[in-house]
Amino acid sequence: MSKIIKCAFCSGKGKDPFDLLSPVSDCLVCGGTGSVEVTEPQKKCVFCSGTGKNPLGARVPCIVCGGKGQNHIQGHNKCTQCHGNGRSGDGLPCTRCGGKGSR
Repeated sequence: MSKIIKCAFCSGKGKDPFDLLSPVSDCLVCGGTGSVEVTEPQKKCVFCSGTGKNPLGARVPCIVCGGKGQNHIQGHNKCTQCHGNGRSGDGLPCTRCGGKGSR
């Protein structure tokens, strides 16, 4: 089952939040619509804290949720490697859970 939600990367505005190409460029996550489709069940992305932006400083979408701010979850068990924060020791996504924080 899927659900339509507001695009986290552009905050539903449909425009590139960083004006990388131009101030009128469409958002590269939602394609300018301001909304994205997610598969349920879902939860806020722990890697980007639901912002949809890459927390490593790059002006691109989050590498875990793809900029949607939400991740499809299959298990509810906290990842034993990252303890649920989605990060490895070097700040990159956890290799065990893929940055989702749960398995």
